[in-house]
Amino acid sequence: MVNPTAAQALFQGATPLAVRMRPVSLDEIAGQEHLLRPGSPLVALADPERATQGSVSVILWGPPGTGKTTLAQAIARSSGRRFVELSAVTAGVKDVREVMQGALTQRDMYGQSTILFLDEIHRFTKAQQDALLPGVENGWVILIAATTENPSFSVISPLLSRSLLLTLQPLEDEQLGELIDRAVSDPRGLRGAVEVSAEARAALVRLSSGDARRALTALEASAAMASGSGDEPAVVTPELVAQAVDRALLRYDRQGDQHYDVISAFIKSIRGSDVDAAVHYLARMIEAGEDPRFIARRLVISAAEDIGMADPQALGIAVAAADAVAFIGMPEGRIPLAEATIYLASAAKSNAAYLAIDGAIADIRAGRIGRVPIDVRDAHYAGAKRLGHGRAYKYPHDSDIGIVAQQYLPDELQGRRYYEPTSHGHERDIGARLEKIRRILAPGAGEAPSA
Repeated sequence: MVNPTAAQALFQGATPLAVRMRPVSLDEIAGQEHLLRPGSPLVALADPERATQGSVSVILWGPPGTGKTTLAQAIARSSGRRFVELSAVTAGVKDVREVMQGALTQRDMYGQSTILFLDEIHRFTKAQQDALLPGVENGWVILIAATTENPSFSVISPLLSRSLLLTLQPLEDEQLGELIDRAVSDPRGLRGAVEVSAEARAALVRLSSGDARRALTALEASAAMASGSGDEPAVVTPELVAQAVDRALLRYDRQGDQHYDVISAFIKSIRGSDVDAAVHYLARMIEAGEDPRFIARRLVISAAEDIGMADPQALGIAVAAADAVAFIGMPEGRIPLAEATIYLASAAKSNAAYLAIDGAIADIRAGRIGRVPIDVRDAHYAGAKRLGHGRAYKYPHDSDIGIVAQQYLPDELQGRRYYEPTSHGHERDIGARLEKIRRILAPGAGEAPSA
């Protein structure tokens, strides 16, 4: 065990842990397996035997902390190519042109290709991106550009068409845990100077929300506090993690009781029209690092099951929120999730559509099916007319009111009602209209004056 004084020295003026632990090869990279399969473009780009050959440029799109910079640097190290890094925050057209000229010189004089890593390319103006085109098109540089925003809207079309667009995913919990363990023991990291309790490890994983850099930064801050406590051995506890990141730790296991208890309370609060409780449980899930796609899916289900036809717009709003979360990601995704939650909780409620389909399915499973009435059977195939299919079918659009008395249900189910609208919200109007329609459709009924 490293003594406290030596442990403290690890955190005084050192390069940040996230930088020290940056992989030097593709083999060390956590996650992104879908981009690092044998023969994939990134693996081929890192192959030193291809360092003198032309390679395709790539645009890496993904949330912060998923390894965009790491991938670029690991590829450059592994391939032996010259590596130049620019930031779109500080670089201008002049800087880009200087890099292009330098890359052309290196290629012609020394036969060495250059990788240009451009961070935050979405911050480049159109003119700045245009300056990249000659070098990319002529192979003077291999561009690896990184962005957290949708390249379809932030990168010019000519550059997109000359590059491969690769999407990075947030790291899984298991991958983050392995990253933390490696940082604790690795000579480049904490060198075993501290121990991390299982609860603290889980808290670090949860707080990082798929962001490797955030996980390592929080680990470093927590480890510095543990090493400065004077205790031996120095142990990172959940309490130290909470202090280090200045954020309360929620007791929330995404695979355990809290996961199910909180989502249950969330849905029941929406169903019970308690807007404030619903927003509270939404915030708890967001702060605990719950998958926002899971929350969005439950909102869609709630809109269909608990609100239904009482407010038909609810389903559209829930689906729109799910699309928005997938499109913009977190943390901004919390806003459409909150908007949908508030709308659903304050909307009129009805489970009549839910009961209707379940009632119909129950009849089917019980064998109450019957034959399709002959007048509404398909009359288009050969011989159908001879069998009488559709012969007496009445076309509703020929009626002044758009509805005609006609049998649609099988004989065995005549009069069976599955959908019974409530008097809540939009269903109140639906119910009144439906009563008129059902009177018209009843056996032996004639057309009513209006529907």
